[in-house]
Amino acid sequence: MTSRLTAFDTVESEVRSYCRAFPVLFERATNATLTTEDGRDYTDFLAGCSSLNYGHNDPDMKAALVDYITSDGVTHGLDMHTDAKRAFLEAFRDIILKPRGMDYRLQFTGPTGANAVEAALKLARKVTGRTNVIAFTNGFHGVTAGALAATGNGYHRGGNGAPLNGVTRLPFDGYLGPDVDTSEILDKMLSDPSGGIDAPAAILVEPVQGEGGLNAASAAWMRKIERIARDHGALLIVDDIQAGCGRTGTFFSFEEFGIEPDIITMAKSLSGMGLPFAMTLLKPEHDIWQPAEHNGTFRGNNHAFVTARVALEKFWQDESFAQSVRQKGDLLQSRLTAIAEPYGWGLRGRGMFRGIDVETGERASAICKHCFENGLIIETSGAHDEVVKILAPLTIPTAQFEAGLNILAEAVQTVMGREMPAAAE
Repeated sequence: MTSRLTAFDTVESEVRSYCRAFPVLFERATNATLTTEDGRDYTDFLAGCSSLNYGHNDPDMKAALVDYITSDGVTHGLDMHTDAKRAFLEAFRDIILKPRGMDYRLQFTGPTGANAVEAALKLARKVTGRTNVIAFTNGFHGVTAGALAATGNGYHRGGNGAPLNGVTRLPFDGYLGPDVDTSEILDKMLSDPSGGIDAPAAILVEPVQGEGGLNAASAAWMRKIERIARDHGALLIVDDIQAGCGRTGTFFSFEEFGIEPDIITMAKSLSGMGLPFAMTLLKPEHDIWQPAEHNGTFRGNNHAFVTARVALEKFWQDESFAQSVRQKGDLLQSRLTAIAEPYGWGLRGRGMFRGIDVETGERASAICKHCFENGLIIETSGAHDEVVKILAPLTIPTAQFEAGLNILAEAVQTVMGREMPAAAE
């Protein structure tokens, strides 16, 4: 660590986290490679926590943004009409919504996923006149107060310093084991006038729980949750912030489930280039906002509109990109299975949104530390940080992807080699 890092230690808040696991200074980045100030390359299996599905500094997005800036395009426009916003709206409508038979209004909420979730919860309560929201164990929806109330993580909830109300938490798919259908528990409790759950405004769910440990809901369970929402007059909110934008092999993570959410929240890779950009998709009949009733200064990031449009045009005009993601997802599953099987570990997630449950946070941390020492950026997730999570850019070259997985496999062997002699003693 060089003296240039001193400012981070003496000026920046103690709240910083990722830099503690990766204590180097990064200067450049291209696709799946991060380069430090002294010229060392690292393969990025973190990708901005799935904010860089298309890699770092995509050349077409970068060129479009540079052209926009040098032509004095509007940077900040609140929610005024701009050519950048119009082009994005048209692209999202024509490339994403129409081919999928989807009809949604797009609300630009502010720069983060939590902003999108806050808007979704607020709107659901406004539409239904109810206050209670059903959320699930291990869910993660943000750390602002409303979103945090729906988040299960005790560490983050403990940072709020005030009561977190308005949410009833039920077990996610598989939480009680493979033989228990947790959707039936929810349905029974809502159907019983003495079940103790207030009639909900919304049911909020992630199809794949990113921070919660890559727990993937089944299509059947998701369809039951949708039916329960309809039967009990609640809106179905799908949080696709981390699982969306192609991470599971389709643009939306729920496309193959045959469900139709009332509200969808998106952020992270939505801008295509890692720029702050979030939005809430809502059914037209639920668009009952009054002008400026929900607002925010940075709800119109025109630079993000530019790069997001290019991402849609470049990667989603046909099925070729999605097909390549699915092929890499199959490769990832095969490689992780080979790594995990000798130790009896299970896999989590689906598509290019996968990880290995290595059973303890200490072991997962040791594996990630060894990976970093050998040129791979990778992190953990789960209630106990027990899942080694792979979030490589979807655009990563196959050879580099394989090389990164080789580093991971070697790290597992090394860490387990250290543990086994101790266990034998």
